[in-house]
Amino acid sequence: MEIAFTDRELDVMGVLWDLGGGSVAEVRDRLPDDLAYTTVLTVLRTLEEKGYVGHVEAGKAYRYHPLVRRQDAGTSVLRRITRKLFKDSPELLLTQLVSDRGLSDDELRRMQKLLEDRLRGGGEE
Repeated sequence: MEIAFTDRELDVMGVLWDLGGGSVAEVRDRLPDDLAYTTVLTVLRTLEEKGYVGHVEAGKAYRYHPLVRRQDAGTSVLRRITRKLFKDSPELLLTQLVSDRGLSDDELRRMQKLLEDRLRGGGEE
């Protein structure tokens, strides 16, 4: 299943993943933008229609919770980016990533260790 979010949906999902769930007001309070309550509600309903969010009744309000894991969403988005921007080549993606001048030597060493572990069979597919 390909998972795709708009920027606003991703902001809301980030809050839900961090909290594990929340009411519209709780999500709204933690968003970086000052959005109207009805806007946040609309985004949550859209996410629910897409199958990414569910809700339970909690008194007069609903509590929304993620139905997809952050890791699964990240994997899906990364596959899509690799396919569309890097000609379906993980090597081109990695080249772009390590060519980023903002990476520190420590970050590059950690990435190198991940690759070495994967080559030894210690990493996940």
